[in-house]
Amino acid sequence: MPLGRRQIDRLEAAGKFPKRVRIGERRVAWVASEVESYVEQRIAARGARPFRQV
Repeated sequence: MPLGRRQIDRLEAAGKFPKRVRIGERRVAWVASEVESYVEQRIAARGARPFRQV
């Protein structure tokens, strides 16, 4: 995922990114299907945006 750690933290706190799963004392992971769904939603939103003329 080409997002920085802090950006993921902010998106997750805002409920805009899947919640992490603690898999160890200092390790976290995300459920792949939830991240894939997030990406699919972003792709769909990209096509739904109105065209902005410059």
